[in-house]
Amino acid sequence: MTHRIAALDKDSCLSKKCNIECIKFCPVNKDGSECIVLDGDGKALISEPLCTGCGICVKKCPFDAITILNLAEELGAEKVHQYGVNTFRLYHLPTPRVGDVVGLVGRNGVGKTSTLNIISGTLKPNLGQYEHEPDWDDILDFFSGTELKSHFKKIANGNLRVSIKPQAVYKVRDVWNGSGIDLLKKVDERSISSQLIDELNLSESISRKVSDLSGGELQRLAVAVTAAKDADMYLFDEPSSYNDVYQRLAVSKVIQGLADSGKSVFLVEHDMTFLDYLSDSIQIIYGDAGVYGVVSSVLPSRTGINVLLDGYLPGENIRFRDAKVSFDVYAPLDIENVSPPLVRYSKLIKKFPGFTLKVNSGELPSGQVVGVIGANALGKTTFMKLLAGLEKPEKGDLETVKVSYKPQYLTGKFDGDVRSLLYSIAGDKMNDPLLESDVINPLGIHRLYEKTVTNLSGGELQKVAIAMTLIQDVDVYALDEPSAFIDIEDRIVLAKAIQKFVKSRGKSALVIDHDIQLIDIVSDSLIIFTGNAAVGGIASSPIPKVEGMNKFLKDLQITYRRDVESGRPRVNKMDSRLDREQKSSGMYYYLAKNYQEANM
Repeated sequence: MTHRIAALDKDSCLSKKCNIECIKFCPVNKDGSECIVLDGDGKALISEPLCTGCGICVKKCPFDAITILNLAEELGAEKVHQYGVNTFRLYHLPTPRVGDVVGLVGRNGVGKTSTLNIISGTLKPNLGQYEHEPDWDDILDFFSGTELKSHFKKIANGNLRVSIKPQAVYKVRDVWNGSGIDLLKKVDERSISSQLIDELNLSESISRKVSDLSGGELQRLAVAVTAAKDADMYLFDEPSSYNDVYQRLAVSKVIQGLADSGKSVFLVEHDMTFLDYLSDSIQIIYGDAGVYGVVSSVLPSRTGINVLLDGYLPGENIRFRDAKVSFDVYAPLDIENVSPPLVRYSKLIKKFPGFTLKVNSGELPSGQVVGVIGANALGKTTFMKLLAGLEKPEKGDLETVKVSYKPQYLTGKFDGDVRSLLYSIAGDKMNDPLLESDVINPLGIHRLYEKTVTNLSGGELQKVAIAMTLIQDVDVYALDEPSAFIDIEDRIVLAKAIQKFVKSRGKSALVIDHDIQLIDIVSDSLIIFTGNAAVGGIASSPIPKVEGMNKFLKDLQITYRRDVESGRPRVNKMDSRLDREQKSSGMYYYLAKNYQEANM
């Protein structure tokens, strides 16, 4: 027996631009029944009871708007929530664990935020009964015999105190016009405002108006506001966004402190290093983006992330991805024996009121990706703009080359669909098979062609912006924080795609990012920024990756190792045996010790 799902992407369903092939070719419709009809908005409406699962409508739809899936029948009886007809549905829920940080991980669109909303009581689970919402007695009966029954009983009785850090922190500006300190003191039920300001490095910004805060400052203020409330459960939805590595470590200490005090904590996060470092256990949410999501059983942190990458849940005998995500272990590039440089630059100085950037001389060789790392507000984006010709230095010389630049903040202001946008930039070059195999398909851009640019999600817009950068015929590709809003699995795919693309075309690339794992995968060499935030920054010359990572990690006081099963980079727990051993030997970066053995 199977449980059938018929889902429709309403943004992609454009009946006015097609010949309603889904209706014309449906065998059930041909037999006289109405399996597929158009609703009042001109969108396809599919009857799941009548659908035979033949998949003809899926193949015939010119816009890839229809998904038909068959799931195990027993899963259908475990539906926790469905938003409406032919819409996303969620199966199972995670279990709160007192004193633990539970990481929720999975691709975008499979229900992580919906799960947080339900487990927090913000969204009442309808058990799939979207037309007639069940009462709490029905919901409690549904969860009878599980730990979640007592959890939802507290929600039903109004006895569960929950504090939530939402994903969209910028919305704080819409609801609070005052200063950060006034907001924090207003919600501080634990009398820890001063402690949080110090731990989250907010002393310089906390007195400013919320509307004037940067993305990172706003994110850390939101973390502080969440942690200051006296609650039984704390939920953090992507707390690392906009923060540099130093700030992410500070955030992790605050979140871990809540669990150590005996609270239940849930964490949704796309930075695998941050997630692995902070989580005590993992629950994977797998499924089909925008169609359905299933919450797995509880797994230890290391095991859970390895299972996510492997794409197979052994305890449940479920494969949720065709191919595993692998990590290549290779000897670092000898940057003294690389191709001739595409760009040379002398020592540069760029001044702004109250801020000076100094750049040591360097060059960008062809076929190489240079990772750019360092704290926020040290001039990394300014350096990229200098190379792109968007800013001019007061001192120093730059060779003039063609640069394609993806900025940190994206707007999505284009009146049209994704296909039209990309063709307006690259023209007939979009028909290049190599471009399709190296950029369009790996990033999943082909699935977004018919979507209006202004309606793209944050992750979709980021992928389109990266594609826009790479499809241009230039010498250097400059990507500022390409990982933002992109999920764990796609970050790894993205890093490998950039590497392959740059090397195969003999170009150069600069990548600024705070995801250490992405920088580790994508980079051949590094430029490290140091200095005083918002006062002055100093950019090093490009240095070998092993040397640069070891220097950077030593400054962070964290050590890296390779996971023995997956080969993925992992941060050692602070003061663990491996952490102490690597620090005593001066080998903070795993490859500095074992890359030769890996290639024997």
